[in-house]
Amino acid sequence: MHRSRLRSRPGCRVRTRIGAGVIGTALAGALLAAVPGHAPTAGTGIQWGACPEKPVPDGMRCGYLAVPLDYEAKGEAKAKDSGTVRIAVAKLPATGPAAHRIGSLVLNFGGPGAPGVSTLAADPHAFAELNKRYDLVAFDPRGVGRSAPVTCGAGPQGEGTPTGSPAPTGPAAQLAALRAVARRCALDSGPVLPYVGTVSVARDMDLLRRALGEDKLDFLGFSYGTRLGAVYAALFPRRTGRMVLDGVDTLTEPLGEQALLSAVGQQRALDNFLVWCAHQPGCVYGTNTRTAKQKVEALVTRLDAAPLTGEGGLRFTGQDVVDAIGTALYSPKAWPGLAEALALVERDGDPVGLMQLGGPEEPPPSPPPPSASPGEDAGPAAVPADNATAALVAVNCADDPDRGDAKASPEAVARELEALQPVFLAASPIFGPRQLMTVLACYGRPAGTDFIRRIDRPAGIPRILLVGTRGDPATPYEWTEETAKRLGNTVVLDYKGDGHTGYIASRCVQGYVDHFLNDGHLPSGTRSCPAGEP
Repeated sequence: MHRSRLRSRPGCRVRTRIGAGVIGTALAGALLAAVPGHAPTAGTGIQWGACPEKPVPDGMRCGYLAVPLDYEAKGEAKAKDSGTVRIAVAKLPATGPAAHRIGSLVLNFGGPGAPGVSTLAADPHAFAELNKRYDLVAFDPRGVGRSAPVTCGAGPQGEGTPTGSPAPTGPAAQLAALRAVARRCALDSGPVLPYVGTVSVARDMDLLRRALGEDKLDFLGFSYGTRLGAVYAALFPRRTGRMVLDGVDTLTEPLGEQALLSAVGQQRALDNFLVWCAHQPGCVYGTNTRTAKQKVEALVTRLDAAPLTGEGGLRFTGQDVVDAIGTALYSPKAWPGLAEALALVERDGDPVGLMQLGGPEEPPPSPPPPSASPGEDAGPAAVPADNATAALVAVNCADDPDRGDAKASPEAVARELEALQPVFLAASPIFGPRQLMTVLACYGRPAGTDFIRRIDRPAGIPRILLVGTRGDPATPYEWTEETAKRLGNTVVLDYKGDGHTGYIASRCVQGYVDHFLNDGHLPSGTRSCPAGEP
C-alpha cells in the first residue's frame, strides 16, 4: 500500500502512509501510552476517441462505458433509476497480423486506487509480446482516476487534516478524528462512495467484456488486480477465459491478520535486502545481518525522536524512513539506491536519498479541484490529489465485513491494540507498529461485503495461473497458496526472486504467462522460476 504515486512496474500496490496523520504514529502513541436520470444507459457500448492523457502511445484510443451505480437495486428498472457511473477505458489495438489476433486482454495494474488508463499509457512496451495478438485494454475502476474519483478533501496523503495541523492527541480525540475523516470522505466523494468495492468493479468488468464483443474475459491482473480477477472468476466462472494473477492478494483475511502477515512479508523482504547489502562493498551496516537489522531499527527510533530536516525544510521522521524502505523493497533494481541512501543518512545525517525514494511530499500549491460527478468527464486536472489513498481505503473497507465495536470506549480500543503490540513487534520491529495501526483503517465506516470471504472453489471455474514471488514485500507468498486453495482450479508459478510481482522481473515468469495467454497452454501442478535471472 502506498501513496498516490505508482512506480514504473505493474502491480505496485498503492501504499497509504498509514504512519502519518490521523492513522499513524500519533495515534499509536496515544492509544498505546451518482447522478440519477441524465446519465447514459448502462452497458450500451464504448465510443472510442482521443485520449485525454498526454502523451499516449500511437494508436491508443479512449472512451467511457456507462455502468449501473447500484447493482443491488432490486429489478432492472430500479437499477437504471439509481443512476450510472462512467468508467474511463483505453485500448491499444493489436500490432500483429489480423489473422493472428486473439481478442481483448483486460489488464489491472494494482491498487486499489491505481488508474489503469494512465498506467497503460505510461508503459505499454512491457506488454509488447502480448500486444501482438491482443488488444490491450485498461480502465479506471469506479472511484478511481477519471471514473467518478472519490476524495476525502485532503492533500496527497488523504489524511483529512490540513497540512501542518497538529494531529489530535489522546484516544478519544484520535477515534473521533477517524470518524470525522470517514464523514468527510462520504460528503466529498458524492454518490459513488457507497458503491465502490471489488464486487461492483468485477460486475463493471463483465459489462466491459460485453462492450468489447468478447464471449469470455481474458485477464492479466497484478497485486490488487488479482483480487479483482478472482472475484470476477467467482461471479462469472463460465465467462472467464485465460486468466493470470501475479502478486496474489488475500481473499480476504480479517484486517488484523492481513496486517500481521503484511508485516511478516515486509520484514522478509528487508532481511533479503540486508543479506544482499552485506555482500556489497561499503555497505553501511557491514557484513553482520543480525546487527544490521538492529541498526535499521535504531535509525527509525532515533529519527522519530529527533527528525531531520530535508529538502524544502520538510521534517523527515523515522516513519518516513519506514516509508522509503518499503518503497524501495518493491523492486531489487531499487536496492543499490536504498543502500546509498541509508549510508548517506547514517554517515552524514542527510535524508535526501531516502526522501527521493519515498519521503514526505510538499503539499499541493492550491486545493485540488472538486471531483466529477458520475456522469461528468473527469479529465486529468479533475482527479483529486488524494484520490489514490481515498480509493484504497474505500475499496479495502468495502471488501471487508469486519469492524471493531463502534460502541467500545477509546480506552478499550487502546487496551486491545496494546495486547496486539507484542505480536506485531515480533513479526517486524520496523514494519509491525505501522501495520498494527491498519486494524483501525475502517473505523467509522460501514461494514463491507462478506462475498469475497466466502469464495470457496467456485463451480465451473477454468484453470487459472497464479504467480507468487517468494520475497514479495506487498503480497506475501502465503497469500498465493491461500488463494490457490480458495479458487481450486489453479496452477501456481513459484518465482524464487524478490520484489513485488514477477512478470517484469523474470523472463521465466514472462515466458509462462505469455505462453498461456497466447496459446492457452498451461501445465498442471506447481511450476517454479529461479531467482537472479533478468
